Amino acid sequence: MLSGTRRDVIVVGGGPAGAATAALLAMNGRDVLLLDREEFPRYRIGESLMPATYWTFQRLGVLEKMHAGPFVKKESVRFFAPSGRGALPFYFDEVEQGESSITWQVDRAPFDKMLLDHAAEKGVEVRTGVNVTDLLMERERVVGVQTSGGDRDMRSLPGRVVVDASGQNGLLARRLGLRVMDPGLRHVSYFTRFHGGLRDSGRDAGATLILRTGNGDSWFWSIPLSDDLVSVGVVGHIDYLLKGRSKDAQEVFTEERALCPPLEDRLQGATQEGPVQVLRDFSYISSRIAGDGWVLVGDAFGFLDPIYSSGVFLALKSAEYAADSIHEALAADDLLGSRLGRHGEEFVAGVESLRRLVYAFYDDNFSFAKFLRHYPQAREDLVNLLVGNVYRRDCSGLIELLDRWAPLPDYRPLRLSHSAT
Repeated sequence: MLSGTRRDVIVVGGGPAGAATAALLAMNGRDVLLLDREEFPRYRIGESLMPATYWTFQRLGVLEKMHAGPFVKKESVRFFAPSGRGALPFYFDEVEQGESSITWQVDRAPFDKMLLDHAAEKGVEVRTGVNVTDLLMERERVVGVQTSGGDRDMRSLPGRVVVDASGQNGLLARRLGLRVMDPGLRHVSYFTRFHGGLRDSGRDAGATLILRTGNGDSWFWSIPLSDDLVSVGVVGHIDYLLKGRSKDAQEVFTEERALCPPLEDRLQGATQEGPVQVLRDFSYISSRIAGDGWVLVGDAFGFLDPIYSSGVFLALKSAEYAADSIHEALAADDLLGSRLGRHGEEFVAGVESLRRLVYAFYDDNFSFAKFLRHYPQAREDLVNLLVGNVYRRDCSGLIELLDRWAPLPDYRPLRLSHSAT
């Protein structure tokens, strides 16, 4: 039995994808309820943004808040070889002009709260501390959610459309058995943050650094944040970082850090903040992006290896696509999965372009320096991918060149059918 007012849209999850989807729908006059089991602000990994997030920020109307926030400006990304030698930075203004060529490194706690508060300002009813425990179904259609907790006696909440933005928990994808792991990217990450340490100067002060360890079997990110913080994490294949190792995350992190002299040099005198945390098997996608009465956005739909910092960008872009599809479906009173998920193929095409570059990075024969020596004409397209311009520019020429260098394994689980079964 359903109780309460039936909302146009119920969004499950208040991270960037959920907050942006909810805000955009409310800006179109839709009645939106957003639920999250946590209280904000809360810690999340994934601090580095791609410049292409600029256009979603512009549409949401949060650029002024981004400029005023406690965020470090990011103008480039720089890669270090196993030898420790650093390549020249890839500067985003090679392909972007003006304000959109600069993005940010963000502490996710204030960043996520800013987006959630913005959604509330736009008319979204936001309830935190509410746990969504199940979906409400009528035959094959999702018609609401089951909840517990919060400051009200909420049990069954009806909604015309349910948006799963619950992140890697993936409430709906797991319930319906939609999640498919990427067989070629079975990686694990150990990460923490440090106070202090060496930073570059000038326009390089906010750069993301990607540093391979000396044996080439893993790599570190180093992301400068405000208040003299730096986010540092190591990524490698599960077979390398887990098998035959101590189960203590700190020990694994310390062992790998010793294999990366350029990072060690930068962390001299730095103090670790908090324990090392672990994420494993984090590259996946769902076999459907929508069904009757439901849509997946952000990490609830899929997540790509963090090498190019695409997580927040893809979350926000999926929110834009989903909000437009949902608004039009509500206007047409057609809430079938085929209508709600009409953006699926276009969105996944952009994900696949970035995934192509991810696979190249992990190919033993690939390096950006070698690739650009062979194909110097591809530099502009390469920077466009690093910027995130997979939906604004045609990078198909680069994809063809990458296929010659390191063929992509077949992995296309998205089905054309949007049925909920």
